[in-house]
Amino acid sequence: MKKYKVIKTFTYDGKRYYIRANTKAEAAAKEAIKKQALERNKLINPSKRTVSSWAKECINVYKVMLSGYPLGHYIRCMRLYVLDSIGSMKLKDVRPIACQKVINNQAEKSQYVINQTYQMMNFIFSKAVDNKLIYENPAKSITKPKGYKIQRRSLTPHEEAILLQVIPKHQYGLYFALIYFTGCRPGEASKVQGRDIVYKDDLLCLHIRGTKSSAADRYVPLPNELKEMLPVKLEPFKLICPSQSGRELTTQNKKHAWASLTRLMNIEMGCRIYSNQLLPPYPLSDDLTTYCLRHTFCTNLAKKSVDIRTAQYMMGHSSISMTANIYTHTDIESLKIAANQINMSKSTPQSTPNTVPNRA
Repeated sequence: MKKYKVIKTFTYDGKRYYIRANTKAEAAAKEAIKKQALERNKLINPSKRTVSSWAKECINVYKVMLSGYPLGHYIRCMRLYVLDSIGSMKLKDVRPIACQKVINNQAEKSQYVINQTYQMMNFIFSKAVDNKLIYENPAKSITKPKGYKIQRRSLTPHEEAILLQVIPKHQYGLYFALIYFTGCRPGEASKVQGRDIVYKDDLLCLHIRGTKSSAADRYVPLPNELKEMLPVKLEPFKLICPSQSGRELTTQNKKHAWASLTRLMNIEMGCRIYSNQLLPPYPLSDDLTTYCLRHTFCTNLAKKSVDIRTAQYMMGHSSISMTANIYTHTDIESLKIAANQINMSKSTPQSTPNTVPNRA
């Protein structure tokens, strides 16, 4: 038996392959050829298609509206929620019980993650049925675990007042102002360029070029407070709130920016400091997130009696039920206002037909 100087291994769709050669360059070339052959074999022979390879093709072909962060996020979720469990299985071998096990693995997670897992599995398997790769969608009748609901809330009036005080002092204050004043998603706010500040019928608006769905592309009027924060000169294709390097804010940039913003809010609320470190207890609630600013925008629309259909458009929601969930949410501040109104009405004497009002 011939002896080779170099032996390499690689894994493809869950199976290990061996490459034998006399040099590293020869081994690398053989590996590339072998992978190409395996890929061609899957394309020619549908029975060889794995869930992972089919999911990749589906995303490339059917998710063309997604790009940048939304696309990367979708691919990561697909891998974490679905492909890490059944990605190496052949499409034809997947049964409903395998899909049920996949979604059961998310039972301790949020309803959002559970719904994402359910939708992703049904997406790839329904497309496989459409393309005659399998006869039936194995995920169509699975049962979703209950999970827990992520509670997003609006800022309290006190938190709003503090936010508006510290935003002008913050390096990325404009980024947070875009979310708070226009309802941008964090990913949308970081992409805003000078050309996105436009007039629509004499009304200065922000063109939010959302890609999450067809409803995400929208125009939102700019309030005066936000107009005053905009740069004096807007260059069409330059970001209006870039990172220090002039590029789009990364996930890490946003995380650090939010940490420093909440630090400023805590200090403004009277939090003590020792050796430049905040000392507990912290006045600002720890359940506050960047997304709460967007939630507050929608809540403020409801408080100002903006029609729910208009609010749906301004939020970029694909379904009015998403807007309604915020519109019908009653927080403690709303209850306090209602209680004051009730108490005031009870303490106000009611005049009767026989009573002459005092006009003095």
